[in-house]
Amino acid sequence: MKDNLLPKDGEAYVLTQLFSQEQSDMLYQSLLKNIAWKHEPIIMFGKAIMQPRLTAWCGDAGISYAYSGIRMQPQEWYDDLYFIKKRVEDETGHTFNSALLNFYRDGNDSMGWHRDNEKSLGINPVIGSVSLGASRFFHLKHSTDGALKIKIPLEHGSLLLMKGATQHHWLHCIQKEPKVIGGRVNITFRTIVQ
Repeated sequence: MKDNLLPKDGEAYVLTQLFSQEQSDMLYQSLLKNIAWKHEPIIMFGKAIMQPRLTAWCGDAGISYAYSGIRMQPQEWYDDLYFIKKRVEDETGHTFNSALLNFYRDGNDSMGWHRDNEKSLGINPVIGSVSLGASRFFHLKHSTDGALKIKIPLEHGSLLLMKGATQHHWLHCIQKEPKVIGGRVNITFRTIVQ
C-alpha cells in the first residue's frame, strides 16, 4: 500500500487484492450466512428513515457504537470475520477492536456523504475497509475545495485504508449504481476509544 490517493489533507490507500478470488468468494458467502444483518431506521433531519442497506456491528465485548440515532451492541467475532480482521491488521500494522458491516443488496443500496468523525473513533481514526462481492465506486470529496473529487473502484477482495487527517477534510459515500445486479459486503474495521 504505497501510493496515497489523496492530493492533500489526508491519506487513502488501496490494495486491490487482499484476498484471492477463491478466498473472497468463500468469505462473501460466509458473511451473508453468519452475520445477523439488520435493516434499521436512522434519524436524518429529525425524521426516521430506513437505511438503504443492511448493517451489523461486530467487535470486542462491550464495544458499542452509535451514529444517527442508532446504538449498536457488538456481535462476537466469528472465525471467518476474525480471519479477515487479522489479515487487515497484518497488512496495515494497525489493531482494530470493532467493525461496522454494510450489505448493499444491489446497486440501488447506497450510503450518503459523511465523515467517520465520531468522538468515539479518536482524533485521527484509522479505518480499514474490506470489500467483498460486486465492485462499487467509492467517492471522496474535499470538504472545502469542491474541485477535489476522487472516484475509486473497490473490487472483490480489496482493502481501502483511510488514516491521518482524512476524516477532518474529506467526505465519502457509496452512490446508487442501478446497473449493478450483485450484492456487496463492506467491512469497515475501526478502533473505538474507551
